[in-house]
Amino acid sequence: MTILLAVLEDALWSGVAAVGFGVLFNVPRRALAYCALVGACGHAVRTLMMDQFGMGITTATLLGALIVGFMSKFIARKLKMPSMIFGITGAIPMVPGVFAYQTMIGLVDLIHQEPGQIQATLAEAAVNGVQTVALLGCLALGITAPTFLLEREHPVV
Repeated sequence: MTILLAVLEDALWSGVAAVGFGVLFNVPRRALAYCALVGACGHAVRTLMMDQFGMGITTATLLGALIVGFMSKFIARKLKMPSMIFGITGAIPMVPGVFAYQTMIGLVDLIHQEPGQIQATLAEAAVNGVQTVALLGCLALGITAPTFLLEREHPVV
């Protein structure tokens, strides 16, 4: 029962974040509830995969982003709006801000390190940097994959 409450709380705050970015990006009011739904579902799937199934953050982010991408496509068709409205606002709560922050702090800390500690600090910054790039790649792939899978061009002939 506690995992269900944790996932629901995670979904709630992720939906709030998605709506916040929707307002920031001037998303139409009638679409904000759907932005919240997409953001909540995507982040909840990521959290559930990590906490309940022991999946790594990269794979869980890819699955959450795929949920965001597919939901965005279907909601966009229903509302006759661009799918990126829902895809971007729904994926923003999954952006790896902590890893990016730790990368930058590690690089800045290189200035103040003793010569013997530079290699360890640089290695830690590099690991965080690679993790950031991998997570951003998973988000991009998950959001755009439904477009490649669901939309095909019809031949002109």
